[in-house]
Amino acid sequence: MTIKDIARLCGVSVSTVSRVLNDRPDVREENRRRVLEVIENSNYIPNNTARDLVKTKSDAIGLVVRGVSNPFYTDIIRAVEDGITAEGFTMVMQQIGTCDDEIKRGAMMEREKRLRGIVFLGGRSDYTPEELTMLNVPFVCCSYANQYGTLPEGSYASVSIADEEEAYRAVTELYRCGHRRIAALVARTDDRAISQLRYQGYLRALADCGLPTEEELVIRAGSFDIGDAYRAMAERLRRGADFTAVFSIADNMALGAMRALREAGCRVPEDCSVIAIDGLTMSEYFHPMLTTLCQPMEEMGRRSVEILMDMIHGRGRPRCETVRTVLRRGASVRRIN
Repeated sequence: MTIKDIARLCGVSVSTVSRVLNDRPDVREENRRRVLEVIENSNYIPNNTARDLVKTKSDAIGLVVRGVSNPFYTDIIRAVEDGITAEGFTMVMQQIGTCDDEIKRGAMMEREKRLRGIVFLGGRSDYTPEELTMLNVPFVCCSYANQYGTLPEGSYASVSIADEEEAYRAVTELYRCGHRRIAALVARTDDRAISQLRYQGYLRALADCGLPTEEELVIRAGSFDIGDAYRAMAERLRRGADFTAVFSIADNMALGAMRALREAGCRVPEDCSVIAIDGLTMSEYFHPMLTTLCQPMEEMGRRSVEILMDMIHGRGRPRCETVRTVLRRGASVRRIN
């Protein structure tokens, strides 16, 4: 999509489109609205630095971080920055909200900052080939893959855990400890991303263990935020704690839930066991220490940079790598059989 294409679709001149892009006041409101609508629908991104790209070879690598308050990203960001610096590049980081489009934001950064490559930290798992036409540089999805998308194999790179399998593993650990009433604390069950994948692992584990799926045992927080998790659990506990264990899709959410349990007079692990996925450093210092499946965060950041550098320097094609978690047995799970 070019500025000429936009002008043709809108039935206006190229100069009119240019004035809209530069936010000039001398444009009829009807034309401005029509041009902006076409730009939005076509994912057009103005290339304001095309001349600079010809003259200058950049050393910048972009890092787009989705979810500004997620403590899980801290160690990964540090590893990514260390890896980029060691390769002689400079990291340019952009934080976006959980509802923002990371691909569109990355494409804008690519042009504005003359990026050589991008690491996306957190994102959707349902990309389409059409979306990726906005990107003209190599990229790696870090901490997530494309399980719900339509990208052909070999067309993108990723480093992540197998979220559904690791959730399955966490729930079956609770089952082996004798728990039969296992609640799930999730962000959403339909986000086509990590929350949905881990929820599917929970459902599959229940089925394989011969346990029924009960909607009343699914606690939806709406986000990964610790405060949202606390409020969702507190609201659920007002109806009583008719479960002996909780599988939380993230450490951050588990800590919020544990506070709500404590305030409701429900002791962890005596009255209710809690297990999660992530392995946040701060969860080691919470009382009781959280039992969790720890992701190798530094390794994920390091491998993402290595894969990106291979693509930038023509040493390899896009590839997807899966890393394993390690179960950290804290004090938040009790055996009841």
